[in-house]
Amino acid sequence: MSFRTALTNLAALTVAGVTANYGVESVPDELNRVQLPALLVLPGDTQGNRLFRDRGEGFQALAFSAGAQTVTYTVTHLLLVAPVGTRRGTRAHLPDLIDRMDAYFTALGENLLLGGALREPAQVKVEPGIFQHGLVAYHGCAFRHTWIIEV
Repeated sequence: MSFRTALTNLAALTVAGVTANYGVESVPDELNRVQLPALLVLPGDTQGNRLFRDRGEGFQALAFSAGAQTVTYTVTHLLLVAPVGTRRGTRAHLPDLIDRMDAYFTALGENLLLGGALREPAQVKVEPGIFQHGLVAYHGCAFRHTWIIEV
């Protein structure tokens, strides 16, 4: 399978309580409230400063001699729940964020290989926080996937 197939299958992941899923071709420049909570597929880091201290081996060939030929990719699946600075405040959005995080892993657990696109189940690191998308900061969570794909 290809990296493109894995990205498409990730964008198709159905997560309970998430209103909109956006693949790489459809990530909007801006979101409005009716689109939230939303999941955005973003190959690479989501901001200028890295969210995660450990950099994956993205786009590095691991084995191109004997045996299986694989490539490791790093992808961010960004969950945006609500804009920062609303009258309700941070504490009001935390229960919804936590519920969406639980629902995310339930959905991923039902499709560990993303429809056969991955050679092994994704390794996922989680970082809840505040994330900038367009000109707006959102309460959300970054799911950093590390994938091994056979080529």
